[in-house]
Order: sequence, then structure tokens, then C-alpha cells
Amino acid sequence: MGLLNDAKLGWNVVRDLVKARSVRRRLAGQLASRAPLPTRRFEIGVYFADGPVNLYQLRQWYAPLAELAKTHPVVILSRNPAGTSALLEESPVPVAYVRTVRDLEDFLGEHELKIVLYVNQNARNFQMMRYGRRWHVFINHGESDKMYMTTNQFKAYDYSLVAGDAAVARLQRVLWDFDFDKRAIPIGRPQADHYSGRTPFTPDERTVVLYAPTWEGDRAAAAYGSIASHGVALVRDVLASPSHRLIYRPHPRSGVFDPAYAAADREIVQAIAAANRADPSAQHVHDTGAELGWQLAAADIAIVDVSAMVYDRLATGKPLLITRPVAPEAQIDMGGYLSDCEWLTVEQAPQVRARIDELSHDSAAGVRLGRWVRHYFGDTTPGAATARFHGAIEQLLAEWERNAVLHARDEPVALGDTEAEADEKD
Repeated sequence: MGLLNDAKLGWNVVRDLVKARSVRRRLAGQLASRAPLPTRRFEIGVYFADGPVNLYQLRQWYAPLAELAKTHPVVILSRNPAGTSALLEESPVPVAYVRTVRDLEDFLGEHELKIVLYVNQNARNFQMMRYGRRWHVFINHGESDKMYMTTNQFKAYDYSLVAGDAAVARLQRVLWDFDFDKRAIPIGRPQADHYSGRTPFTPDERTVVLYAPTWEGDRAAAAYGSIASHGVALVRDVLASPSHRLIYRPHPRSGVFDPAYAAADREIVQAIAAANRADPSAQHVHDTGAELGWQLAAADIAIVDVSAMVYDRLATGKPLLITRPVAPEAQIDMGGYLSDCEWLTVEQAPQVRARIDELSHDSAAGVRLGRWVRHYFGDTTPGAATARFHGAIEQLLAEWERNAVLHARDEPVALGDTEAEADEKD
């Protein structure tokens, strides 16, 4: 058994090495074929140190960043070879490959970045955050009531752009001695202004059901995923109806830890394929695309797990059901929308169409939904959140200019650091 395990380990090492070399060759070709980035141009950077598996965190910001770039040049600072390769293929704004700290410092020497935006809490963020004379701003990759949203790491940033009153109240319960009025700036959900795109089906009279579960989580407290508990049953109930169309959009990390979760995901995908073969007009969708928006706009009802997808959907003001986690250890913040939401229990999953019909005739549920939409996102009139996002950026740029004048006589600070070689091997 020991020899077999050693052989498997050796094979995995060789496989990963071959894959890494292939990615680097592809990236080298991509970088060689594009024109060099202009110097002394970019004002705003978006720092991203992750690989492709976490690109969903950045993709949802593509449209708002592209809109912002019309007035202030934006660049994505990417640290991971595979992540950079994917970004060069799909990003609507320029991408700089800064694999090492030295690469990063060379870029900073060529561009006077005034604002650096962060979409996650990767530990390598601190390799960027050590550079002063610019604002480091956490924009997150979604609004939710998960414990991730109350981390003390918010204090590490100069500012955070948050969704609304709910986000501020959530942080006030946890962060001590934090200047919320200055450092937490509500902007709503600018991504919601771009919820659009071509649907992969022909709209008709069918009720469109979006099922967008999260992954299984890496610990019991974060076990919010429903694919293995609710998913197969609810999907089969929707697929059995000639009056419904399913959009199944699983989290990109679904099944990475739990083989049973991965098996349930495969069962759902196979069921969708079988339903489409039996009735091609059904046009059920297994959605793994990079774009998030058209699904939320097209769905008459959304079924989501405790995740940022709750709030992505909430920002549309349209009905949703939330799967109640079956793991007793799963931590649920009952101080906000989840205290008053429409739950889908595991017992209800096999008859989910009945639950959907019940919700569609519940006028009180619609009133509650509207109240929570305002609490989380403020004004959701089309364009309002984008205006608040741009206003926050202008506010920070003005504050940068004010400080630049105050510190105009300061001695220059060298960017170089004795730790610059620390990640050359990464």
C-alpha cells in the first residue's frame, strides 16, 4: 500500500509539473503576441493573486470595471500564471502579469496607481498592501451574510466599498474601534446594472427556474451546499414538468472535497441531458459559463444556497427560495435577510414546484422582499448603483490628490524590499 501511495504521489507531481509548464508556455506566447502595456497610464489597479478556480470572484466585476475604465484607466494585476492566461483571454480591461514581487515593484515604478481594489482575502494581498501612498480598497466579490463578511481583515484596508445598510450593520456587530462613516462606503450592487446577455434558449411560456447552488465547503461550519441534499430531488421535480425550464449553475468548486457531492452534481447534469433528449423544446440549461447576469435576469424564480448568490438575486428584487442547510454545524447569520427569507427544506425539495407555486401567490412575501432589497442595496433603480460606485472612486481620487499635496515635500520611498525574491519560485 505504501509503494502504491508513493507511486500515486509521484505521478501527481509529474502531472502537475507538466501542466504547469504547458500553462507557462501558453502564457509566454500570449504575452509575446500582445502589444506592451502603455507606461505612466493606469490610475486604478485590481489585485488578483488566484488561479482560474477563483476567477468567478473577479468576473462579476468585469462590466463595472469596463465602465469605470472609460473615465479612469484600470489594470488587473495578476500573480498566477494560469489565472493570467485566462484573464488575457476574457478580461475587458488590460492585464499585467506580475508573478514575482520584483515584477510587481517594476510595474509600480512605471505607474502611479492611486487606488488598488481587492475582490477577496487572499493572503498574498499583503504583498501588495505593504506599498503606501495609495488607497487599498476592499470591494469583495459579493454581498452575503456568511461569516466571511464579518472578518476583522476589513481593518487591513484603507477603505471598503460595501453594498448598503445591512453590510454596515453586520460589520458594526463585530469590528471594534472602526471608523464606519469614513472607511465603509455604501455603493449598492453595480453588477446588477449589467444583468443581461443572450439566453441560450428561446423564451416562451415556461416558468424559468434558476438553481444556483454553492460548493460543499471545506468545514462543517461552512457546509451550505445543497447539491447532495436537495439538488437531485428538486431538479428531477422541475425536469418532470412540461411547464418549467431549468437553469442549473453549480459553483465552480463543487465536489472538490466531497466525492458524494461531485457524484450528485454528475447525476443532475445527466438528468438534464436526458430531459433535453426526451423533449428538445424544453431547452434546460447546464450553465458553466463565465458570465453571470443573464441567468438572474431571465429566471422567474431562483433557488440558491446560503451564499453570495442570495444577494446577487436579491439585488434584482425578484422571488427566490433559499435551501436550508442540513448540516447542524452550518453557521447561519439570522440577524438579517435569512431571518425573514423563504426557505426550502430538504423535505420540500422533491415537491419544489408546489413550493414555487405557493410563493408566487404570497403577496406578503413580495412586500417583505422589497423591504430587504432596500435594506441591503438601497436604491436599485437601474444605473443608481453604478453612479454610487463611480462617486466613491471619485471621492477616493480626490482624497488621494489632497494627501499628495500635503506630502509633496516628503522624501521618496524606495519600492525595493529584501523580501522581493521570496516568491520567485511560485
